Amino acid sequence: MKMKIGLLSAILPDNTYEEVIDIAKQYGYEAVEIACWPKENKSRRYAGVSHIDIEQLDESKAKHILKYAKENDIEISALGYYPNPLDPNESKREKYINHIKKLITAAKTLNVNRISTFIGKNQFLSDEENFELFKKYWPDIIDFAEQNKVYVGIENCPMYFTKDEWPGGQNLASSPHNWKKMFQIIPSKYFGLSYDPSHLYFQRMDYIKPLNEFKERIFHIHFKDIKLLDDKLNEYGIFTEPLNYMKPKIPGEGGIDWSLFVKELFKTGYHLCGCIEIEDKDYEYSQKGIHKAIENSINHIKKFIE
Repeated sequence: MKMKIGLLSAILPDNTYEEVIDIAKQYGYEAVEIACWPKENKSRRYAGVSHIDIEQLDESKAKHILKYAKENDIEISALGYYPNPLDPNESKREKYINHIKKLITAAKTLNVNRISTFIGKNQFLSDEENFELFKKYWPDIIDFAEQNKVYVGIENCPMYFTKDEWPGGQNLASSPHNWKKMFQIIPSKYFGLSYDPSHLYFQRMDYIKPLNEFKERIFHIHFKDIKLLDDKLNEYGIFTEPLNYMKPKIPGEGGIDWSLFVKELFKTGYHLCGCIEIEDKDYEYSQKGIHKAIENSINHIKKFIE
């Protein structure tokens, strides 16, 4: 079965759901991951984007959403929302977890049955202390997902790019070591990964080996690239903010070997969607630039799919 190439809709914050579907179809995409933040939440770049307002989702709206996607031959691959569910602020943590549960309910309503999100992390605590928080809050979330038969994919972004995310980052699920612990604590078949090789690459980690090791846990794929700036790395070292020595790029303009990645991904038997995630500031000078990033990204990735 040929893997469908999708687009994570967060790069189109000023467009409606229908316009996102239209744009995806225009450039040859076959799927979309729909961003579903709460309407009022604009906490960082690419966050706060809501192409489906799940707070207002009812049977009529769901019918329209599915009908519009089907008429344009677009699959909704997942619903996406990326907060910090282990935030040290109790009211924020509760709000984020509640919205994740609403996302799970919406995924069931839309027959998508797949969401993509973060574990979260208290950046001021050790990993060991964060795993205690994980044990406290995440089993209930995954139990809820199991009851609704919705798969929860965790993106492996460390979330420690900016000063407000230091020193420890805001996502515990940043390494294979931590994935193993997560899945030992919660062995549910509905709990897995939204695998993004770029987050391993910029940490100087092997982004190919985990594909086979965690093949039963990979529920979703993000195609995003990273360009490492060796001169900056030599100047700042590895203990600086990563944005000092790397740049998120569209596929084909960074260091990921996409031919090898896709080949090894297919060897695992993966047959679900892979969504292009665009966070490339070099293309964000205008709507025309964003559209060029959307077009160039799929043109690069589809060479390895077809």
